[in-house]
Amino acid sequence: MHEEMLDEHPVDCPYCGTDFELLVDSSQGSYTTWEDCPRCCAPIQIGVEVSAISGELERLTLGRDDDVV
Repeated sequence: MHEEMLDEHPVDCPYCGTDFELLVDSSQGSYTTWEDCPRCCAPIQIGVEVSAISGELERLTLGRDDDVV
């Protein structure tokens, strides 16, 4: 992990709507991970898409665990 590649992004919990800052590590490339909401503790699936060319964050998606296929 490279600290200079860590960025905070404002997001909303897909369950309770709580706003919080999500720390994203774009040095890993694109990946999927899980994080619990800091308020309701529900599991949130986080999709991080990073450009293979520029290494910049292209898209950040959050989903409920019952939305995951």
